[in-house]
Amino acid sequence: MASNAILPTYQRYVNGVPQVSLRKTIRLREKFIILLVLGTFGVICLGSLFFLPELRGGKSIHTAYKRFKEAGPELLLPPPPREEIDANLVRHGIVNNVELDPHKHVDKLKFNLKIQEDIEKEKNKNIDVESEKAQVELPRPNESNLNDGNNDVQFGVKIGDEKSESGKSFGYNNMYKQEYLSNGKKFGGDVWVDDYGEPTDPVIKERRNKIKVMMKHAWDNYVRYAWGQNELKPISKRGHSAGIFGKTAMGATIVDGLDTLFLMGLKDEYKKGRDWVAEHLNFDQGISGQHSEISVFETNIRFIGGLLSCYALSGDVMFKEKADEIAQKLLPAFNTPTGIPYAIINLKTGTSKNYVWASSSSSILAEFGSLHLEFIYLSEVTDNPVYKEKVMKIRDVLAKMEDSQGLYPNYLNPKSGKWGQRHISLGALGDSFYEYLLKAWIQSGGKDQQARQMYDEAMQGAEKKLLQTSKSNLKYFADLRYERLDHKMDHLACFSGGMLALGSQSLPDERKEHYMTLAKDIGNTCHESYQRSATKLGPETFRFTDDIEAKAIKQNEKYYIQRPETIETYFYLWRFTHDPKYRDWGWEVVQAIEKHCRVEGGYTGLKNVYLLDGPKDDVQQSYFLAETLKYLYLLFSDDSLLPLEDWVFNTEAHPFPVNHNS
Repeated sequence: MASNAILPTYQRYVNGVPQVSLRKTIRLREKFIILLVLGTFGVICLGSLFFLPELRGGKSIHTAYKRFKEAGPELLLPPPPREEIDANLVRHGIVNNVELDPHKHVDKLKFNLKIQEDIEKEKNKNIDVESEKAQVELPRPNESNLNDGNNDVQFGVKIGDEKSESGKSFGYNNMYKQEYLSNGKKFGGDVWVDDYGEPTDPVIKERRNKIKVMMKHAWDNYVRYAWGQNELKPISKRGHSAGIFGKTAMGATIVDGLDTLFLMGLKDEYKKGRDWVAEHLNFDQGISGQHSEISVFETNIRFIGGLLSCYALSGDVMFKEKADEIAQKLLPAFNTPTGIPYAIINLKTGTSKNYVWASSSSSILAEFGSLHLEFIYLSEVTDNPVYKEKVMKIRDVLAKMEDSQGLYPNYLNPKSGKWGQRHISLGALGDSFYEYLLKAWIQSGGKDQQARQMYDEAMQGAEKKLLQTSKSNLKYFADLRYERLDHKMDHLACFSGGMLALGSQSLPDERKEHYMTLAKDIGNTCHESYQRSATKLGPETFRFTDDIEAKAIKQNEKYYIQRPETIETYFYLWRFTHDPKYRDWGWEVVQAIEKHCRVEGGYTGLKNVYLLDGPKDDVQQSYFLAETLKYLYLLFSDDSLLPLEDWVFNTEAHPFPVNHNS
């Protein structure tokens, strides 16, 4: 039975009488068929856009047409109309292998000229691209003829009055204060930097010399058993390489400890290390496959920071050039949608990634937030703005992000720009980000007001959300996980006492006193964590419960790996108060290290600070030379050695000059 409806009709029977019903809906099976047809059509359309080369490539017929169009209407002339011609006239065409058509001669000439013109345009375009690329990637011109490391150079004095024929100063950047030390002695020849900062008190002088002896013991054994390797295993007496360095021997201890040798006046040791850097430090050599994967953060603070510090102290441009070369190797890690760099980079391929354990492969706040000092200084001394642009991009991203009363979560996805796990800490994963906010402001000579504002807001937030007081009145910074406090403090967070003291110096008296009191309280708590162990060395993490205060509970928190943060706070508190107890506390650490960590082949860490004769970890960390021994040496030195108004330390204790340019 025919129906005039579009959709088919169906009959149903009521008491044997057929009833006609016009259905207004589509059956489920029919819906699936329609969706399948539409979906197939959509896939074909999208596929044509993505996969047909003539629709997506630059080498399409349309492109060729555009080029002919751009060539002008006179590029190719149409052939003349065919008609009867006089037999005496020369015909168009080829006669005796010679083209007689004048139009074709002109066309060919124009076409060749157009081709040459296009080739020249392409060459100029490539030259421009290569020029831009060179500004980003190529090393600075070789300046080794200006200072080869063997000439006398001034320690802490900018060579602003020595000029080349072009009138430009060399050896140092003129942005910095002309004289850092009052006596203006020269480094080199018969006068070495160990003349600076020598205390008048004979007891303090003897203790300072003891630190130098410790440095000699650590360095000499590294030279003897692990020269060129990243670190030393002092019990096994062989080289060691942590995962942060990959498995490539890159001389991490040499680069990390070189400025400490310089400051201590260990001339022969410094020269040996300097020569190794000049001849052997090359991130292109000896890398293969997964062995070439290194930490961007650790490479920055240890290698780039160490090299730039040596350049700042000695003026030897070799160090600057090496730092520039290594920094270029890290730049591909910044190629993310947000500009937040990845944590790991493969030196061979340039590919980057994050740690899989870091909140769904997020970047870590303390790592991407602790590149600022090194990259800013590197841009200034190389006149290459790319490094500054990279870290200022990070700053801009964070300034626009949602924070928690000035505090930031420890994980940020570099692709989506969204926070990962809501874990906030002044210890592991967050620590040096806040440190670099303050020190970026100091490095700029007080001009980076955005950094100072972010730092001040962060410290106010830390007081409100993280600062806790134990039953026995010990102050500590807890961790915050999804708005719930974890009542523990990392050894890494013990740096915060020094940071608070340093940041307080520019504040009005009332606020300065408040933060100095808090800094002292944090220093006291970290001292207690040392005093409450059998070895008088502090654990990696200590906790606060109803029954225990400032002590580790878990087995994996009881180790000591030669960390410097507590001594760092003692150093700053000594500089700003001159209270002798901070030197006494520092000497306690020296005695404990000598008693429990010194072995024939160097210095080792401990696996349990609560056992007097417990197991040792058999690793002499590179930062033991770069930070722990340097801060101890400065603690027992006069304030004239690296005055804090003129120098700022990176998070690996490498000093950079403050920019006093007004």
